[in-house]
Amino acid sequence: MESTLKTKHPTRRRVVVTGMGLVTPIGQNPDEYYNNLLEGVSGISEIESFDCSNYPTRIAGEIKRFSTDGWIAPKLSKRLDKFMLYMLVAGKKAVADGGLTEGGMEKIDKTRCGVLIGSGMGGMKVVSDSIEALKVSYRKMTPFCVPFSSTNMGSSLLAIDLGWMGPTYSISTACATSNFCILNAANHIIDGDADMMLCGGSESAIIPIGVGGFVACKALSERNDDPTKASRPWDSDRDGFVMGEGAGVLLLEELEHAKKRDANIYAEVLGGSFSSDAYHMTMPHPKGSGVILCIEKALSQSGVAREDVNYINAHATSTPVGDIKEYQAIVHCFGQNQELRVNSSKSMIGHLMGAAGAVEAIATIQAIRTGWVHPNLNLDHPDKDVDMNVLVGQKKERLDIKVALSNSFGFGGHNSSILFAPLH
Repeated sequence: MESTLKTKHPTRRRVVVTGMGLVTPIGQNPDEYYNNLLEGVSGISEIESFDCSNYPTRIAGEIKRFSTDGWIAPKLSKRLDKFMLYMLVAGKKAVADGGLTEGGMEKIDKTRCGVLIGSGMGGMKVVSDSIEALKVSYRKMTPFCVPFSSTNMGSSLLAIDLGWMGPTYSISTACATSNFCILNAANHIIDGDADMMLCGGSESAIIPIGVGGFVACKALSERNDDPTKASRPWDSDRDGFVMGEGAGVLLLEELEHAKKRDANIYAEVLGGSFSSDAYHMTMPHPKGSGVILCIEKALSQSGVAREDVNYINAHATSTPVGDIKEYQAIVHCFGQNQELRVNSSKSMIGHLMGAAGAVEAIATIQAIRTGWVHPNLNLDHPDKDVDMNVLVGQKKERLDIKVALSNSFGFGGHNSSILFAPLH
């Protein structure tokens, strides 16, 4: 297909995706995960990891089966908080998917490879367990409480394991964490700080303090009697979001570097942007100002024409206010584009919070690769303020994607948008 895109920075280093790894409630490799999304398979079910019978919300996108065998040493696996386990496994899967076997790893300059994987909430289980231990004595606390509760330590341990010496840290911007990490990782490559970056996010907060905290915020769906129907973005019967857990990691690489090692290129990162609502801790701006600013900056700075964007993987979490505000911002930015299709992966996997942007970026890239966009599950009675000519229905749809936009927004008013496209 002849590209209609006009590159604003023709001499800028280009960034491509050459590896993907994930751990989600509906799949632990990109193909299984995306096939389940396309078929409308829900990963929402009753919480089994702890007794929540007295909670008003007792459902989540919980990962029921997970193993670190072959990825993490057993001794370390027993010590780490689960958000770090998810992160390390997803990260190593992305490395393997990128063709960096032991022999391949020897051919790259590890001083120019970095890790930027974040978490919105970090090691909550380690902290929670340590608080219980402290009730007896500080002597009962694990010596790993501080390092294993920190959001940066997952990136650090992955870099140590791989021997990668480039930019290595984490960003925590609530539910926008992954997108912030991906865009900053891309910028490190564009700026010449690195040739390869592992980036994304991880979250594991389906524990008493995590679920209890969001219950206290009155943010969660209470549709306990029908878990698979609980997450319903843009549906008039939505009653809050559903927590999810897991991790997503992308291997980003400078284009010429990828070509030289004959890497498999999945998509190109055209750019993106950040903004702040500067309005409220948990509520979106009533006029969608921050989201509109973010999307328009992403288009402008990337040199992408708005009419070239024909697919959006939305943040849409299934909250009464948030879904509509994002939809209105999208319409404001893209008008009545008859080719535009919009969906939300959260209808099937729930809201993975700090990991959401990364697993949704992988869904976006898989849509580009396959030519199929997944359904919006549970969109039985669309909100009166949305147009079903824009939203994908409850069946997958064919789409030849020119440019795709992936949105993630977080508590505190953090907004982020990333643009992906087929490589031309």
